[in-house]
Amino acid sequence: MVTEETVQTQTKPGLPAWAKKAIWGAVILVALVIAYFILAAFLPRWWSQQVGSLSSGSFTRGILWGLMYGVLCTAVPLLLFYIAWCSRHRKHARIWVIAALALGVVAAIPNLLTLTVVLGGSSAAHAGERTLDVDAPGFRGASLAGAIIGAAVFAVAVVLHTRYRKRGKELTELRSDLHQREPRSSGESPAPEM
Repeated sequence: MVTEETVQTQTKPGLPAWAKKAIWGAVILVALVIAYFILAAFLPRWWSQQVGSLSSGSFTRGILWGLMYGVLCTAVPLLLFYIAWCSRHRKHARIWVIAALALGVVAAIPNLLTLTVVLGGSSAAHAGERTLDVDAPGFRGASLAGAIIGAAVFAVAVVLHTRYRKRGKELTELRSDLHQREPRSSGESPAPEM
């Protein structure tokens, strides 16, 4: 028998679940837009000053730092994204996939910051370009060259990994085929080949 108290406890007062999700989504979107405008005015200047202090106006240091950031901050994120892609169907791997994706994004931040300086149209990006020209000459071009090298390293690693996995599958198939052809006892002869 349904009483009035059980009906009241089953219906919850307030907004429906979809409305709460929509409100939270809107709040997060507004926060992201505000954070974008704040960071767009701050990050290009800050990043160019950090790179400038590393290079100290030296052309050689600017090139070396650019190559290092370009190679590492391209190859490492791509490898982490590839690991996440390969692990996506494994049982209980969700936390590892999320961790690999998060680490990949974090590892790509220096290249993304350099892109905000180079491709940005704001006054902060233009100020960052001037700072890089004076304090870190050669950094931008070396960073691009390093990114190309990092992408090539990633491509080679993927090709080697794919070939290794293919060779492993072939070896497993050959072993299972060999076990099927082996005689069961010492008096049996192997099965005829077809």
